[in-house]
Amino acid sequence: MTLAVDELASMRGELVGYCYRMLGSVFEADDAVQETMVRAWRRGDTFEGRSSARAWVYRIATNVCVDLLRERRRRAVPMDLGPASPAAMFDGTSTAPEQLWLTPLPTDPGDVVAARDTVRLAFVAALQHLPVRQRAVLILRDVLSWSAAETAGLLGVSVGAANAMLLRARATLDTRQGRGGQQGELSADDRRLLSRYVEAFERYDVDALVGLLHEDAVQSMPPFTQWLRGPAEIGWFLRGPGAECAGSILVPTEANGTAAFGQYRRHGDRHLPWALQVVEVRAGRVAGLHSFLDTDLFAVFGLPTVYFAGARSSYRYG
Repeated sequence: MTLAVDELASMRGELVGYCYRMLGSVFEADDAVQETMVRAWRRGDTFEGRSSARAWVYRIATNVCVDLLRERRRRAVPMDLGPASPAAMFDGTSTAPEQLWLTPLPTDPGDVVAARDTVRLAFVAALQHLPVRQRAVLILRDVLSWSAAETAGLLGVSVGAANAMLLRARATLDTRQGRGGQQGELSADDRRLLSRYVEAFERYDVDALVGLLHEDAVQSMPPFTQWLRGPAEIGWFLRGPGAECAGSILVPTEANGTAAFGQYRRHGDRHLPWALQVVEVRAGRVAGLHSFLDTDLFAVFGLPTVYFAGARSSYRYG
């Protein structure tokens, strides 16, 4: 029994979502899916139909992820590494070269099997604290809605063992998801809030930006290990080290089920990529500002490599 090429190709989107949750990196997830496709194609004549084709391919993807995770450090976000820092201590040098960072994932509207809340940065960061097999069980059961029997079969364990791993994984996540991101899709009010955020950021009106922040708002900037909490600290940073972002423009995209923007900083008559901002909203306020200072992400999100002055007018979100 062979696996049809179009059947395999149709699974790519959901496999990227699965591998991303397992690995915490959009780059590694893409590589893992590619390797999964190659292995599945090469071994297609060994598929005997004793399980579904989807289960067979997911078993291959899980093994690929396990191989990648076996000898590397856990990916993290700055909030995993310690308490918030006073903005006055930010010196632009606090990095950890050995640390692997979580990266954002473009939101795929075609990935209908995945709820938005299960791809939020906080959720994916919490997943990275789980042992690999617990991670796989939780994603398969709670994200992809596999049965206990299907999950046990994929991992080659008993149903009781799979259920025990799931309970331990849920307990760990309950202690790791304390940062409270948004829930569900953006409302019309959320979109108006984001329009105000874009307008204030492009004017670099710090007072207006601070006025949009939730009282518990956080700001992070991987690869810097320091992160900030609260409007006062974030405002101090924006007026100090962050003032170099004055004159930036924001180009909209979507990441991890929420709003995101490519931030371009001014260089003469051009604007060049600087950071991929993931902006979380909660209770009518901006609750998270996460700027990933990795310009390789711009290509992943289909964002342009340069903007010229006067090429666009101010963006209104939604």
